[in-house]
Amino acid sequence: MKLDTLILGAGAAGLMCAAHACGRCLVVDHAKAAGEKIRISGGGRCNFTNLHAGPDNFLSANPHFCKSALSRYTQWDFLDLVGRHKIAWHEKTLGQLFCDGSAKEIIAMLLAEIAKAGAEIWLETQIGEITHSDGRFRVQLTRGGKVTTVETRALVVATGGKSIPKMGATGLAYRIAERFGLPLVETRPALVPLTFGGSTLEGLKPLAGLSVEAEITCNGTRFREGLLFTHRGLSGPSILQISSYWREGDALSVHLLPDQDFLALLQSHRQTEGRKALQTVLGEFLPTRLARKMVEESGLVGNLGDQSDRSLQGLVSKLTDWQLTPTGSEGYRTAEVTLGGIDTAALSSRTMEANALPGLYFIGEAVDVTGWLGGYNFQWAWSSGWAAGQAIAST
Repeated sequence: MKLDTLILGAGAAGLMCAAHACGRCLVVDHAKAAGEKIRISGGGRCNFTNLHAGPDNFLSANPHFCKSALSRYTQWDFLDLVGRHKIAWHEKTLGQLFCDGSAKEIIAMLLAEIAKAGAEIWLETQIGEITHSDGRFRVQLTRGGKVTTVETRALVVATGGKSIPKMGATGLAYRIAERFGLPLVETRPALVPLTFGGSTLEGLKPLAGLSVEAEITCNGTRFREGLLFTHRGLSGPSILQISSYWREGDALSVHLLPDQDFLALLQSHRQTEGRKALQTVLGEFLPTRLARKMVEESGLVGNLGDQSDRSLQGLVSKLTDWQLTPTGSEGYRTAEVTLGGIDTAALSSRTMEANALPGLYFIGEAVDVTGWLGGYNFQWAWSSGWAAGQAIAST
């Protein structure tokens, strides 16, 4: 079976690439349906891009690599596509865009674009041996018990990373890269809850289920969003964001309710509510269980009126710079994306093609480009898939 383009992976990036590659194009995936991560994303409504998407919202060993694709296929281009398909959407916080209806509308849109382009999709298909000679790739595919050898000029690897293995993530892209001599940047779970051990975890367990607004800082980067206490440690948007910057042994600085001037508040309340227990007054601004813990950790006892400015400053220091050191993360099982991947030094930033092996392309999460939480990783999938598709169509 001879093709112009074979795309491995019917996820966001692979589907986008198929809609633009032209010629005889086949997309294959082991799943029963295309776009499964799209379907479950955003609580089933798909946070499909972000109004603020730009290079500064991505992590990579080469922070400049993503600029070309992101600038040539932007969030506005994808919004135009969504508009042409009459998909209603809304903005949540921080520029995050979601479907009003269902994430399935985005999948249907992509499938319609693929059908218009004349590409074909094979699902429940296993990928076997991949070889290259005479300028063409040969890939063994098994579908419905039948083995087919496909010969193709362009081979696009869009099989994602290692995140959410229950949905079939296997790290296949990395094995293909190694097979053809492309270097890898070490991978690790990203956008993932952080876990704690020992006495720290025991101290956090009574807070499980509580959520507050917080600013989390680690390694010079900070995010201000919701913080959720869990039975294993910390989660919520602020923690998922900072997890991409955290490394083993690093402490987090937690600033609770960053809008509040706690010292001024406590001093003011000391004049009017001095007879109340300190934790009772603090509980007017924080969940009761969290207020109790912060007072206990500061070592203060008695009523608010009993506290000196110096004592209150000690409590405020705890509230604004609570030092917590995770022992790990929940891993790929719950990580939304994979940090690291195919080294961008081995790829063209304009076409996503391997520099040393013409015709081999890597796109999407497999590449060492990882976005923030909030629609950025989908935008990278659209942009990188488009870039590869355009490059293939023009050759």
